[in-house]
Amino acid sequence: MNNPIHTDNAPKAIGPYSQAIEAGGMVFASGQLPIDPATGEFAPGGIKEQTRQSLTNARSIMEAAGTDFAHVVKTTVFLSDMADFAAMNEVYAEFFAQPFPARSAVAVKTLPKNALVEIECIAVK
Repeated sequence: MNNPIHTDNAPKAIGPYSQAIEAGGMVFASGQLPIDPATGEFAPGGIKEQTRQSLTNARSIMEAAGTDFAHVVKTTVFLSDMADFAAMNEVYAEFFAQPFPARSAVAVKTLPKNALVEIECIAVK
């Protein structure tokens, strides 16, 4: 059975989806935009600040699910501009330790609300 995960420490879902679903001992977190849940606005600044906020939101969801970033096995990073890859990667490295999760990083035409980055995670419990 699918168990929805919700925390007020991450932005509320803005559509017909859950912040995360726990199923079969795994946690599947929806993509996290760089929205500060306290203000409902993007973290001020550029790609580094937006990456930090997206990962902070994802970490809060993992904690609400009873796991943490040490148990993340896969991430997907969506960038509005691949030129931001190095700066995103610098901040990303602050959140994960070896062995790093598997990762895909892709550039997309646009992200919701014109965000610079969106990050999703899959973890085991």
